[in-house]
Amino acid sequence: MITLTLLHPIQSVPVQSWCFESESVVRIGRSNDNDVIIYSAVVSRHHVELWNNPFGWEIINFGANGTYIDDQLIAQILVVDGMTIRLGNSGPSIRIRVTATNLQPKKVRKPPNPSPFDQKDESATDDPTPSPFREEIIEDDEDGALTQIDLD
Repeated sequence: MITLTLLHPIQSVPVQSWCFESESVVRIGRSNDNDVIIYSAVVSRHHVELWNNPFGWEIINFGANGTYIDDQLIAQILVVDGMTIRLGNSGPSIRIRVTATNLQPKKVRKPPNPSPFDQKDESATDDPTPSPFREEIIEDDEDGALTQIDLD
């Protein structure tokens, strides 16, 4: 599930929230055909899309005035739970929360075959920078249905 919360421009307290449980794409913009409609002069008609990919949610900017995280202009980036995006240089801010809702601890197990991401490259052991694409795959049934991917 992904929850988007529009924040007050001065106090940074929640003003409005939207929750999406099964959508693979969430669209944000000024136009009425978006999932989240934000009426602001700096928000484009189709400003941002959030895509639910196998490795997690991803933000893609389409706005003419840009999308910012920590005052840095982004084009495309993975969502981190609790992050805040700003639509336009001086526009509205939206906090993003991502939660897993269908995990049952007694049924959670790792896949029988290690993924290529679990194998370490010995030449890269001196690199202290963690990769945002390191993932842990967890399954919850005998058919191998994917229920969670942790990005560390």
